[in-house]
Amino acid sequence: MYTIEIEAVTEFTPEVLELIQTVYTAIPEFEQGYAKQEISQRLLAGPALLLVAKVEGEIAGFKLGYQTDAQVFYSWLGGITPDFRGLGLAKSLLEYQEKWAKEQGYQRIDVKTRNCFPSMLNMLISNQYQITAMVSDAQNHSQNKLHLQKHV
Repeated sequence: MYTIEIEAVTEFTPEVLELIQTVYTAIPEFEQGYAKQEISQRLLAGPALLLVAKVEGEIAGFKLGYQTDAQVFYSWLGGITPDFRGLGLAKSLLEYQEKWAKEQGYQRIDVKTRNCFPSMLNMLISNQYQITAMVSDAQNHSQNKLHLQKHV
């Protein structure tokens, strides 16, 4: 059995922002992701949460979100590095984020994903997230963006 821990961070120092960049670039699906500056801008604009999953002390994944209004928390980015997939870490991060958001007084969590991430979509639906909208990509249906939410 592995030793798994989840570290929660709500203060975004330059070191924490560098940590985010490091783990973010370790997720292959984010090869054409957000620039460091955009990540910083979103996190420094108001309340935000970074969750870092560690297995045996090694960073295995993360989940990142921020407040969009007084009652809504947006679950923005997250992923597990390929070597640590299949251990239930993504679900653990999701459940931790939900509990934290509820404790902070948020009423709802919003999230977006794409058809090309079926594991994420399945996990969200199995955790009672509801699809509320879809932005279609007529050229490539795998890039359809699905909007989901859950009341916490």
